Parts: sequence; structure tokens; C-alpha cells
Amino acid sequence: MIRSGVTGETIDGPDPAIPTPSGPGGSVVRVAGVSHSFAAPDGSRRLVLDGIDLEIRRGEFVAIVGPSGCGKTTLLNLVAGLVRAEVGIVEVHGGRPKLGDPEVGYLFARDALLPWRTVLGNAELALEIAGVAKSERVRRAEELLASVGLADSANAYPAQLSQGMRQRVAIARTLATRPDLLMLDEPFSALDAQTKLLLQDTFSQLWAGLGATVVLITHDLSEAISLADRVVLMTARPGRIKRVFEVDLPRPRSVVTLQSEEAYHRMYQQLWSELSEEVVRQ
Repeated sequence: MIRSGVTGETIDGPDPAIPTPSGPGGSVVRVAGVSHSFAAPDGSRRLVLDGIDLEIRRGEFVAIVGPSGCGKTTLLNLVAGLVRAEVGIVEVHGGRPKLGDPEVGYLFARDALLPWRTVLGNAELALEIAGVAKSERVRRAEELLASVGLADSANAYPAQLSQGMRQRVAIARTLATRPDLLMLDEPFSALDAQTKLLLQDTFSQLWAGLGATVVLITHDLSEAISLADRVVLMTARPGRIKRVFEVDLPRPRSVVTLQSEEAYHRMYQQLWSELSEEVVRQ
């Protein structure tokens, strides 16, 4: 048991001072007894996360779902090192998260492409920043663009692309450095239904070849079940982990073909039943 420095309440869970396996052969991400708050307009503190304990194993794909405002993106930002936890421990690869870690990739809901760079220029940007030789970064960027169906668009500019094509470039850019940990913040939420299904399948295939550890934030239960090994369900704010679902569906998976699987629909109903309780409570 530990005590929250934010609320003074006792939090169930392991003592974060006790070490657990991390790094090679252990967990890539370790979150222990984490609570976090933000300043409210009236000057008070608003508790967003309360007593989060979570470990993510190497090569695992974990999806996090929950009501709007429950702290999903805050949790992702803590793991990314964009925010420092007020209470508890956050570890990535056995140490404190750090900005600019080349082993960590972050994919946003919006593509954030640089409008003055071509598709190829955007896809190789992270490699360029990392100091990879031009011939090598162009080769890797071209391979990834081909894998997402954009081989013929390498010389186009973002303004000439559809939203779905732009997000494909963003996926290629994120994967170009071959990160060991991928963090995805609703990366398909801005897409139309058809494009979303196609990109989900494309990403699933690319991830299978990469073998990276993935943390996905999503509101889409179908997406969570189709892509993940485990689905973490969070409560309404302040976010706590309500339940973790093991996705016992064989791989490789297709988001489209899973729609006909009875096991998929059973899990969807279980997830929705528990999530809807939190949505109503919020």
C-alpha cells in the first residue's frame, strides 16, 4: 500500500520502491503507484490519475480505453516523458523517460507533417535528425512509403494528399527509426470509416514485422480488440484501472474479418458493458 501525495488517500497496489524486472527480458514500461493532477481555473488541483499500476512487456501491444477526460493521454505523456508524475514511478527501458529517446516513437491523431517538405522528406525527417546518412535514410523511407502504399507519391507535398494519405506518411515517419516502443494517441480517429479500417490493417502488418512494444490510446473498442494483446479499461476521472482484458484471438488478425468472429463480439459486449457504466457515472 502507498499513500498519495496528491490526495492523501491510501492507494492499493505494489510499493513503487520495490524493484521489478525491466529492460531486456522484462517490462519495457513500468508505471507504479502513479497519481497526477492539474491546476483547475479556481486555483485548486484536479486529480486526473489516481494510483495507476501497469507493466507492459517487451513486444506486447496494449490498448488503453476509457471515458473522455479519464487521463488516458496524460498517462501516455507520462510514459513519453512529456510530463513528470507528481506521485509514483514511471520507467521506460528501466530508467526515467526522456525526451528525444530514439527508441521511442509517438504517433498523434493529426499527422503534423511539415508542409514545405515532400512526402519523402517528411518520411525521412526523424532519420535525418538522428544523423543517419542520406542514402540510408532515403532507402528506409522509400521502403516504408511503399509498404503503406505511397511509393508513387514520394515527391508530392502534404497539401496534395488526402487525410488518409497524410496519416500514412506519419506512420512511415514514426516507424522509420525502428523504435522499440511505439506510443499511439488515437492515430486513426480523424479518418473516414473505410480508410480507418485499411490503415488499421496496414499498421497491424507493419507492427508484426517490427516487433515493437505498443501502447495505443483509443475510444474505438473495435480497434482496441482487433489490434491489442491486452485492453486496459480505465474508470471515469480520476482515472484508475478498472479491469484488464486479455485478447485471446489468434494472430495474424484482420480488423475486417474479425467482424464475423463470435469471440470478438463477446469481448466487445463485455468491454462496452463496463465502459458504459463509467460513461454514465461521469
